Amino acid sequence: MDILELYKIYQKHPEISTDTRNNPKDSIFFALKGANFNGNEYAEQAIASGSSYAIVDEAKHATKSNIILVDNALETLQQLATYHRTQIKTPIIGITGTNGKTTTKELITSVLSQEYKVISTLGNLNNHIGVPLTILRIRKEHEIVVIEMGASHVGEIKQLAEIARPSYGLITNIGHAHIEGFGSYENVIKAKGELYEYIRKTPDGKIFLDHSNSLLKEMSEGITAIEYGFEEEVFVSGKVLAIRPYLEFEWKFGNRRRKVKTKLIGEYNLSNVLAAITVGNYLGVKATLICKAIEGYEPTNNRSQLKETGKNMLIIDAYNANPTSMHAALENFDHMDVNHKVLILGDMKELGPETDMEHQKIADYISLHSFDKVLFVGDNFSRIKTDYPRFKDLDSLRNYLTENPIKDSYILLKGSRGVQLEQCIEML
Repeated sequence: MDILELYKIYQKHPEISTDTRNNPKDSIFFALKGANFNGNEYAEQAIASGSSYAIVDEAKHATKSNIILVDNALETLQQLATYHRTQIKTPIIGITGTNGKTTTKELITSVLSQEYKVISTLGNLNNHIGVPLTILRIRKEHEIVVIEMGASHVGEIKQLAEIARPSYGLITNIGHAHIEGFGSYENVIKAKGELYEYIRKTPDGKIFLDHSNSLLKEMSEGITAIEYGFEEEVFVSGKVLAIRPYLEFEWKFGNRRRKVKTKLIGEYNLSNVLAAITVGNYLGVKATLICKAIEGYEPTNNRSQLKETGKNMLIIDAYNANPTSMHAALENFDHMDVNHKVLILGDMKELGPETDMEHQKIADYISLHSFDKVLFVGDNFSRIKTDYPRFKDLDSLRNYLTENPIKDSYILLKGSRGVQLEQCIEML
């Protein structure tokens, strides 16, 4: 079956499913494969539980007339999304970056939703599967689309951009992350820059640019840019007023200044907030509504969340960690005007040959600052040279916390997702 024929089916059945546990009625089920599953084996179940069609790539599972055999189910999903994109004129904002892309995506969505019908990436479904699924959720009523693009290898952002065909691009920053997949920091730069390269070739394509980031400025040379940053000459500028512990800041557009109190932890979030304000201003959202959206946004999913437990105040940033975000979190925590600061830090993953060096750098940085207690968790931190307590796993940490409970403190929990530091919250 060619894509035009499949697209006609999609127009009648625009709901897409890849998981029989979440299978909308009359949807099209795509039988994707992973390391530990084969969606082809669930095609009949998908039909039985409500799907009108299933797309499979193994002939033995094409047992019914509405189970359609293709060469590759994933590639067919991507081709269908690409074709759908060619049929809609809705502007798309593509976002990538090492840190802050999910928060920035959500802030932009919050701002634009004040005056537009917006659709955006759900959670962090930002890969070769998530981006096509987002594209296929776009309907005629949607006025703007905000798509997050993630990558761990060179070439992935290029592929995602060719599917989504963004009208606007935004790179939050470029830092040391996923070195294991990219091979080097230089390849991280190359990979993230693939979004700029796509916009560079797009007629009337524009980017939203952090003027304060010299690397991004250099990479974006020759592209029409709407700039934000700390210097007042840019389209939107801003400065931190306070962190107690939430970020309070002032932003300026034209001759008007406005103050905003957020529910975000960390001065490093100022650039994310300014990006959202800039997008909103450029696309005509009223300033009062922009402020309302920023003030009302609350981070979720263990991303810079503040939680009072009755015993302590927790700053939970346990969704992800890399050297760039770890240093930013530590610097912000150091600047916070609070007493009794405790660090519980988990391993940073996917750093390849730089793993030991980057973990040692974190410990060395901490040794130069005044924190009341420092606890390291994970194999990587266990190998470094330090006098701070180290724990190979969460069970060891829990045993320590049982015998040495922490009270009346501000505690920063920061680590990669795989460490699962959030499992210690109940003990803090």
